[in-house]
Amino acid sequence: MSTYLLRGARVHTSYDPAATCVAVTDGVISWIGAEHGIPQAGRIDRVIDLDGALVTPAFVDAHVHATDAGLARIGLDLSAVRSLAECLELITAHSRRHPEGVIWGHGWEEIRWAEGRAPTREELDTAVGGRPAYLSRIDVHSGLVSSALLGAGFDRTLDGYDDQRPLTRAAHVAARELARGMLTETQRTGAQQAFLDTCAAGGMVEVHECGAPDPTGVRDLQTLLALGHPVAVRAYLGAAVTDPAEAAALLAASGAHALGGDLSVDGAIGSRTAALSHPYADAATTSGARYLTDDQIRDHLVACALAGVQPGFHAIGDDAVSAVAQGLLRAAEILAPTSAGGSGTARLASVTPRIEHAEMANAEAIAAFAATGTVASMQPLFDAAWGGVGGLYDQRLGLERAQPMNAFGAMAAAGVSLAFGSDAPVTPANPWAAVQAGVNHLTAGAGISPRSSFVAHTRGGHRAAGRTDRGVGTISVGAPADLAIWAAGELVVPQGDDKVQRWSTDPRSRTPLLPDLSPGAPLPTCLATVAGGRVIFDTGVFGDQAEQDGQG
Repeated sequence: MSTYLLRGARVHTSYDPAATCVAVTDGVISWIGAEHGIPQAGRIDRVIDLDGALVTPAFVDAHVHATDAGLARIGLDLSAVRSLAECLELITAHSRRHPEGVIWGHGWEEIRWAEGRAPTREELDTAVGGRPAYLSRIDVHSGLVSSALLGAGFDRTLDGYDDQRPLTRAAHVAARELARGMLTETQRTGAQQAFLDTCAAGGMVEVHECGAPDPTGVRDLQTLLALGHPVAVRAYLGAAVTDPAEAAALLAASGAHALGGDLSVDGAIGSRTAALSHPYADAATTSGARYLTDDQIRDHLVACALAGVQPGFHAIGDDAVSAVAQGLLRAAEILAPTSAGGSGTARLASVTPRIEHAEMANAEAIAAFAATGTVASMQPLFDAAWGGVGGLYDQRLGLERAQPMNAFGAMAAAGVSLAFGSDAPVTPANPWAAVQAGVNHLTAGAGISPRSSFVAHTRGGHRAAGRTDRGVGTISVGAPADLAIWAAGELVVPQGDDKVQRWSTDPRSRTPLLPDLSPGAPLPTCLATVAGGRVIFDTGVFGDQAEQDGQG
């Protein structure tokens, strides 16, 4: 048994609001208190003086794509491009620097460019010199592909295929699978390692990977799980099932923990593939795409509930989100006779259904989520990037439909559990930025309090994984020691949604400390991350002794 003590900190905990110290014994928080109470912590093997740093529960990112995010980090990142010409220049330069293998890039967003369009296939072919290339749009629901990637045998009758413009829908999925199949194991594992290292350095101890059900997607997920990285991975496979045995078999074959994540009911707003109840404002000929029928949604939920497997869906447009909501209620009706005297909604809630994104949820859908114990896995940085007057949502949908999107406040008020994430590489895996965006929603009244936003990115991630262990995701005695240590600037004590008190004036408030999350406020820098008592990232807080003490 070994115990170390974090001392001289500002601790985010309701357990003891005056706490400045946390003791960790064999990976579990064993004592919390102030300086004068240290003798109560028992035998201490090592003391780490934090000199006023902030200690919080570590973050969980509830929706990521590790390989894609890592490739964007170490490969061709087009997210900062501001013109078609600049995009082509970067692609050309990257292809010259990397003469071997498939060219994989991410992040272009033509709506921000003066030209207002993506490169044609002919322009892309010239830029890459006739090599295989796949470049995903920022939302990863459409992509630029070179002629060499498609080859002669590509099925050009697939929905969403175009000879010159980006591929969408089924054609995009097929081309993306081709590109994935061209990645080397070195590229794949290098990207995954780079991404998880970044997560550890950002105060995260767990990510929820949303994997594709095709063979290359399953291999990608299995490779990620086999890495053994100290940042834990909960794996979601986006495959629909119709009976319990099929659900169990899929998990056994793939290594996944649940059947959801990117099990897509529809696409994305930016690619005009999110399924809407009315046509797009800037493309009146389309209302998007539905990839699952109402019956498929219902059957998946029933099969998973009977198998004891967590189910979930990707749904963004109002048609798709409402379809999931109705599917939940229909599944509960079917499950009622099998619930041994209990309700169908309780049977469904017992496996913690999830809906990813839920960007266009109306009041009826939100009520259905609350009634069935469904967790809303949402991305606040979507609103920060595309919300507001003149933003992408406004352009695609019109302001009347755009403003109620990403309804964090309405969800929370209805009792829906929120879990925040990034959908990396769609938005950066930057938890404090997401917490800040959750508070400062671009539509007045749609945000949530600092405390609620923080909980959604910490304890909310554990809830989304179906964990109900006492204290998980918090700093409390008996909880796993999943901690992040921050060099925080000004700290505040939230008092309701709008009022705050400064740390210097009220150190003994019953409300835990948080950094200043007002718009534009500088965000904390991670000094160290601890997962189950083990130091997985350190800028020098624990020093060279971390490894030999068994904490590194």
